[in-house]
Parts: sequence; C-alpha cells; structure tokens
Amino acid sequence: MMSSVVTRVRTTLLAFCLCIAGGQASDIEILRDRWGVPHIYARSIDDVFYAQGYFAAKDRLFQLDLWRRQGTGKLAEILGPEAIPRDRLARLVRFRGDWDAEWKSYAPDAKRIVEQFVAGINHYIKSLKGQRPIEFQLAGYDPQPWAAEDVVSRIAGLLMTRNVRSEVERAQDICRFGLQAVQLYLPPDPFVQLAIPKGVDLALITRGILRDYEAAIATPQLALQASETTGDGEQGSNNWVVDGTMTHTGKPLLANDPHRPVMLPSLRKTWHLVAPGLNVFGAGEPALPGIAVGHNEWIAWGFTIVGIDQQDLYVEKLNPQNPDEYRYRGAWRPVEREQQDIKVKGRAQPERVELRYTIHGPIIHEDREHHLAYALKWVGAEPGGAGYLPALSLMRAKNWSEFLKAVERYKVPSENLVYADTDGNIGWIAAGAAPVRKGWTGLLPVPGDSGEYEWQGYLPLSEHPQLYNPQRHFIATANHNILPPGYAHQLGFEWALPYRFERIEAMLTGRSGLDRMDFERMQQDILCLPARRFQALLRQWRPPEGSREAEIVREMIRWDGQMRVDSEPALIYEVWISKLGPALFGDGLGARVNLETVLRKLESGLDTKALQSSLDAALAQIEKALPAGERQWGRIHQIFFRHPLGVKPWSFGPFARPGDANTINATSGANFRQSSGASYREIIDLSDWDRSEMTNAPGESGDPRSRYYDDLLEEWKYGVYHPMAYSRKFVEHNTEERYILHRDDQPASQ
Repeated sequence: MMSSVVTRVRTTLLAFCLCIAGGQASDIEILRDRWGVPHIYARSIDDVFYAQGYFAAKDRLFQLDLWRRQGTGKLAEILGPEAIPRDRLARLVRFRGDWDAEWKSYAPDAKRIVEQFVAGINHYIKSLKGQRPIEFQLAGYDPQPWAAEDVVSRIAGLLMTRNVRSEVERAQDICRFGLQAVQLYLPPDPFVQLAIPKGVDLALITRGILRDYEAAIATPQLALQASETTGDGEQGSNNWVVDGTMTHTGKPLLANDPHRPVMLPSLRKTWHLVAPGLNVFGAGEPALPGIAVGHNEWIAWGFTIVGIDQQDLYVEKLNPQNPDEYRYRGAWRPVEREQQDIKVKGRAQPERVELRYTIHGPIIHEDREHHLAYALKWVGAEPGGAGYLPALSLMRAKNWSEFLKAVERYKVPSENLVYADTDGNIGWIAAGAAPVRKGWTGLLPVPGDSGEYEWQGYLPLSEHPQLYNPQRHFIATANHNILPPGYAHQLGFEWALPYRFERIEAMLTGRSGLDRMDFERMQQDILCLPARRFQALLRQWRPPEGSREAEIVREMIRWDGQMRVDSEPALIYEVWISKLGPALFGDGLGARVNLETVLRKLESGLDTKALQSSLDAALAQIEKALPAGERQWGRIHQIFFRHPLGVKPWSFGPFARPGDANTINATSGANFRQSSGASYREIIDLSDWDRSEMTNAPGESGDPRSRYYDDLLEEWKYGVYHPMAYSRKFVEHNTEERYILHRDDQPASQ
C-alpha cells in the first residue's frame, strides 16, 4: 500500500513540474492530504493566493467557468438564446461604483490578493495549451481567462438576499386572502401592522416581476443526458460554540454546518493556506480567494444566515409620453441607460440589450401597459457588496477586538458569526449591512416617486445583536429569530422556524465534559421537535376503536420522533403534516402557512375533521407511491448528486436521507427530496487544532477523473468525519500528493 502511494506522489510531482516548467520565481509547495485538501506553503502572501487560484482551477475549472459566466452575464455564449434574460440581469446588477472603494472595503490588500488569485487561475488555463478538459470537450467550448472584477460579481449575493421575493409574495397573498388573513396567518416576526403603501396597486404586483431575477440566480445546467433535477429548496444553517467550562479539554469547541444547495461539485472547497503572517484552514466558495469559515492560529469562527432585510422593490412611475423618464419628487428624471452586447451560441451577431436604472437601482422589470418600472435597491450595490470576500480581513484577526473590526466590512450576506479563541473566549454578532428605514417596514413594494421611502443609512455595528462570554457559557444560532427581548431596531421580519435552535439549546443546556463526538452526534441529530408536538395532539384524538386510523394513531404515538430512513411513522408524519395546512385553511392559504401556524391552529382547538381528511389524503398518496413493505421515509426522502452536464456516470444517487427541514441534520427540499443541507461540516477544537474535524461532500475535486471527486461521499452519507490536519507534522503524515509550483509571471506591484 505504501509503495503505491509513493509512486502516485512521484508521478504526480513529475507531471506537475513538467506542465509548468520554466518559471523563475520562488517555488510554492502544495501538499494534498488523503482527503483531497491542498495545503499550500508559500514564501509570500502573493504566492499563497496565486497558488490557491491555480489549484482552484486545477480541481474545479468547469465549475469556476460556469460561475464566472453566471456572475458576469456570459451564459448565452454556451447555452443559447434562453440564457439572454439571465445574462442581462447579471450585467444589470454588476458593481457600478467607485472601484477603489470597492476593493478597500474587503481588506487593504484585497485588490492585490484577488489579482494574484486570478493570475493563478489564468496560469492553469494557459498551462492546458489549448487542450480542453473532458467537461469542456463535452460542452463544446473553451475555458476563458478571468479578470479580477469577475471575482466580485453580485449574482451570488442576490441568491442569499431574497427579501424582494417575499415582498412580491406578500403583495400577492394580500390580494388573494385579504390583509387581515395575512396578518393573522402569515404574520411578520416580530409582529407589526401591515400597511399598504399609498400609490402602489398590489394587484399589479405579479410573479412575472421576478422572472429574470429568479432565472439569474438559478444553478446553470448543461444537461447532455436526461437526468433528475433538483431545486434550491429551503436553506438553513446551524452553528454553536461552547466555552471551556463545558468541555472535556477546558478549551472552547465550535461547530458549524452551513446549509446551501447540495451540489456536484461541492459548493465549498477546503484549503490550508500558509505564508508569512497567515496560517488558516477552512472552506470557502472555490471562486473566491481565502477561506470564509474555519480557523487561524488564534481564533475560529462559523456562520449562519441572519436574514437581515437587505432589499426593497420600488415601483417607479414612467412617463406615458416618454418611457425613458420616471417620476421622482415632483419631476421627471431620465432613466439611466446603457447598451451592451451579449454573445449568443448559434448566432453570428450578438444580442443588443439595454440596461436601465433609476435612482433606486437597476430596473428588473417593466410594465409598459401601466407605465410602471420595478427597481431593485439592495445592499449588494454598495462598495463591498460581494458575498464572503470580507473574510480576507476576518481570517487574519487575532482576537475579539480585531474580529469585530473585520466584521465591520461584512455587508452581504448577513451572517450570525460565532467566535472562539485560544484564550478561552467565545462570542457572536449578527453581521451584515442593515438598512435603516424610518416610518416603514420594507415588507411590501413601495412607491419610488414620492421620495418618502428612502434608506437612512445603515445601523452601526455596535447596535447589532451580539454576545461575548455569556453567562450560560454557550451560543447557538440556526437562522431563527435572534432579536433580543425589547430590541429597539428593525433588522428583518422573516426567520427560520425555531425548531433546530430549540433542539440545539436543549442538547447544550446543563452539559459539561463535551467533546467532538458529542458535537458529531448533535450535527447528525434527527429528532424532529414539531413531530413531538404533533404526537401530543394525536393523544387527544380518539378514532373509532379497531379502525385503521386508530391503529395509525397508536403507532404514531409510540414513535420516538426520529426521522430515520427506515421509519414508516416518519413517512406518515411528513406526508400527513403536508396535507394539514390545506385541510385547516383551504388549498390556497393552506399552501402558504408554515408548520408553526398549523400546529398552533390545532393546539388552539383540535379539528378532528381536518385530521381525518388530511390522514386520508396522506395514506392515499403513500399507497400510490409505495407498495406495502416499502413504506419508509427513505424511500421518498432522497438526494441526487447531479453533474451540471447531466452525465450519468459522473452523477450519483438517489440516496435515502434521514432528517427533514426541522432537524439539526437538516435535509430540506421540494417534494420530499433533499436539495439543500450541510455538504460541509466542521467541528473545531481550540485545545489542539489537529483534533478538529470536517467533511465535504462529495469530494474536494470537481474533476470526474480524480480520486478526490467523490471519495468523501460515503463518509458524508453515514456521518463520518476526517481530521483538519493543521500542524506541518500532521499534514506530512497524511500527505498523498506533493507539488512544486513555479511561477511564470510576476504581477506588477501596487
């Protein structure tokens, strides 16, 4: 076994040196461990990020190219005319401000870091000498070089700040169900009275306003073969940190499992970056330099989405005689217009599109019949509005005060950042730019012409919710409502349901002697708290003795509430609960209310008729979908890892999945399929960095020919973790491949 490893190391080293021979700059050493993680050792900050860019391209070039095209509006070049609207939207929301302020907002050296990172990507593309990697051969196009500005595209930020979608949906709900019903059954949290802004006709707020917006943030697919598809589904994340009074080692432990779409290749890539003044281990999106979550020599951190309302939809009045003018504070103003050409696959000539803007932002939709335009105002338009890039400052903080200083740079997305340091301190802050709205809530589209609905700057970071060394000795967040009692400011009104947080809180309260295995069990926990509440309700129902309903109720009450793949009660619960909303509120409103509203409605007075009809509907669906003997939760709750090209040998699944949207091991998605969840998990031990552990599914590489393409899939499926090797000795012990990178360029000094 050892000889085969040595052979692979030597062969890889030789091939790598040959492909980049001729460089005269300092060498950069990269050790890839047996879990596929590159450990980059460089003599300068420039070199470490250059090598990171090179290896990002080496492992994920096809993924990087798709993301670059999605972010910069160049998908139509490879997808054809159907991608023109999403390309137009991507260009519409690109950063258009002061570029000096843009770069400096992330870190003083952010521009240089990004330039080095991009130079590394381009170096790898150049090293291919025109030969297409296998994915590009099948897709029929060549990878293109990157520019530094490509890294700070705004599409990823749109995906994570979708309040504008809620505004449109709320407007439609009011039209369908009435204002009173919306306030009662779809209420803001914390509760406020909904007020329809004067001058806005909610009947004209349609889903079509978001057509191009939704297309632009969707995951690009280039299916060459028919295969299953998955949507983004619900998204959520968990993190928690405990201080040394609660741990076996006497030092803090920190856990994080950020949830986003579970995709192939993985959404995140893991790195260990070492250079003078830098020694960080963690994960980030492969198209960004640095790491977004992880640890350095002094601190560790993790994040979950807060949900600060960072967007507003403005209804602009167009001049009926001249649609290139809009009304603002009593006068007609010219719409700012910009022409751009979009190259389109299969066409000799590019598509000319017009990008249009008002004082509030890009116009994402126009209704010329009613002389209206819809403009998006959002935090991402500000300098520093590219998601996660402020981590370039965060990852170099050494203590809580430096951490807070770096957090001031965070704008998009809003993050619950939990913190721990080697001195034993723990903390948390709700980070992200929080617009100040005076006299209005941002819950509905607002008129753009009056000038009454303008942001009054941003809330100072000192007034954001935060904790440092709390008396209860732990901190946890799970996208739930994190507003302290009596909090005076308005951050947002939409949060995840509290069940994941409540389960984490219950598992931590009063505990001591905690270790990594305890945190592993917590991250894999599949006890469903709302199922326990549903069982309490079923105890009040007395179906006729001997009936099918009576037997099912007995089985449901005996069930332990664990969402196991082999559980029939878990299957019945999920399908049953999905039918209860329509049974209680009717098909329309019932499809919109959340699970908490359903449970509270039943707890306020048991509706046995609704229980009976929803159970009948659930059983009919189950019996139609599954034969007797196969009625288990994992038979319908599954996940599919689909390659963007749809090539079946490069795709995996379906796999049965435990949990649901409300368990700590969150496995949410439409139609009972998991499409979102924690593809990356970390447990960081501040007593010894080498004792930290992680997983990243399905693997670190995006190259289907690489052994690191799917080698972590099995451990992810079964809740197994591997070490986050940090010390040089531990890295060397686990090294499988060794590379020496010679630079063939030296970007100009700044």
